[in-house]
Amino acid sequence: MIAWQQALVGPESTVREAIETIDAAGLQIAIVADEDGRLLGTVTDGDVRRAILRGTSLDAAVGEVMNENPTTAREHDDRETLLRLMRQRNLHQIPLLDATWRVVGLEVLDRLLQPTRRANAVVLMAGGLGSRLSPLTDSTPKPLLHVGAKPILETILEAFVEHGFGRFYLSVNYLAEQVEAHFGDGSQWGVEIEYLRERDRLGTAGALSLLPERPTGPLFVMNGDLLTRLNFTRLLDFHAEHAATATMCVREYEMQVPYGVIETRDHRILDIHEKPTERYLVNAGVYVLQPETIDLVPPGEFFDMPDLFKELIRQRQKTAAFPVREYWMDIGRVEDFDRANGQFDEVFSA
Repeated sequence: MIAWQQALVGPESTVREAIETIDAAGLQIAIVADEDGRLLGTVTDGDVRRAILRGTSLDAAVGEVMNENPTTAREHDDRETLLRLMRQRNLHQIPLLDATWRVVGLEVLDRLLQPTRRANAVVLMAGGLGSRLSPLTDSTPKPLLHVGAKPILETILEAFVEHGFGRFYLSVNYLAEQVEAHFGDGSQWGVEIEYLRERDRLGTAGALSLLPERPTGPLFVMNGDLLTRLNFTRLLDFHAEHAATATMCVREYEMQVPYGVIETRDHRILDIHEKPTERYLVNAGVYVLQPETIDLVPPGEFFDMPDLFKELIRQRQKTAAFPVREYWMDIGRVEDFDRANGQFDEVFSA
């Protein structure tokens, strides 16, 4: 039985509290109800990501981001009726109401359907030197460094496997033989693994020119030194819904200016902003690409993923940004490595 009550929040809740409810309940939705349990609206993961892109504060009232007119169903609707409605409206969740508009349940599409095996290929970039992590990487490639009980790259692989992905390419260069010895052909995880062997370092996109064949569907690319609880199925759905040629995962980054910032016009001071916080969206190192983007990668040349996106933008192709609000850690420095080890059991044991 679905513990839908865990998804309930009140109208006085903030966006941040709605996010915490979405994550804690694991139902991908927060249901906003009044004190009598009557439905006021819903907040989905997509609502939150759109709000982040608009710059909405996480401390804003939940009413600023909720859908005030969500699709609902009656408490006695049968499974076939619910499935038909959810498919027609492209819904993953639907609140169930009684005759007085009180919430009495929640139906979740993922729980009604059997998971399917996904044909999309996944390229994991595992060839970097990891110089900033020296001496840890002097004899071990960074993707094989243990965070928690297993190598970073193994955690990444298993996260994709959980979402039904089974076809992988590992791009290798530095200490490649160790990576290949650990993962082999992938049979230990019930997947297929092939290797893209870089004779010279090719950057975060250049190794795509080594793919043995052009993908037939959207292709995942991910840096092999990231730990995240990102929902890859949701990312793929977002890419398709926006008809994007390429989708980049982005992360909000805050930076506080340590001084008072002066706003001027000519010689006049108009205002003073004391130690303002600047917010930016930064590249999170996870991408979904249409097959035709591979044609833009120059064979055998160093080519980073931002170079690919710049070329797509120049060609006026549709590029999309998918905000990552889940746990995300780029293990680039020793302090990042230590922090990830301290957080691993709490974040990944659930």
